[in-house]
Amino acid sequence: MQEVNPKDTTRAYAFEMWMKSPMPMVTLIKTLDVTRLRHISRERGLKFNMLMCWCIGQAASQIKEFYMLPVGGRLIKYDAIAVNTIVANSQGEVSSCDIPFCQDLSRFNEDYLRLTRKVTDTCENHDITDSMVIGTSALAQYDIDGAVGMYSGIFNNPFMIWGAYRRHWFKTTLTVSFQFHHAQMDGAHAARFLDLFQKGISTF
Repeated sequence: MQEVNPKDTTRAYAFEMWMKSPMPMVTLIKTLDVTRLRHISRERGLKFNMLMCWCIGQAASQIKEFYMLPVGGRLIKYDAIAVNTIVANSQGEVSSCDIPFCQDLSRFNEDYLRLTRKVTDTCENHDITDSMVIGTSALAQYDIDGAVGMYSGIFNNPFMIWGAYRRHWFKTTLTVSFQFHHAQMDGAHAARFLDLFQKGISTF
């Protein structure tokens, strides 16, 4: 990762406009068709949450804005992406676990299982500092219509939240919220990401 001059990037105007904004975060909400993902999860014995995280990384890796992030008033460019997941640990609390994204699903699955198991057992967060991390929170046991994240002023990372999926006769849907810092990307970039996310799920 390296610091870049915002003026030398396509984010120059947005960085100037939004870095000092008291509320620079934007949230989009979208209902996805996750029928195929649920089917593959059950058929192959793969965790649904792992598949969601891989599809998130797959979609994000196709959009250059995801490789830049405002950090401490600076614009940092990263070479890699990671996806974060919240883990229920052995003490009955929650811990944070960053999974490095790679195109190879088998390798990503191995990393996901190994790292989440380690975090569960040790109750210690696993943080990756040299990648642009996309946060996620899966409230899979709850039926919610949407969620809006919060801005701490410290973490500017994009963040996704979802609850339980909904089963219909021949279709399974899942509503997700996606929060992002406006200095990192515009609404059009975020909407394109969600479209790529849906396409990746549908053509898995």
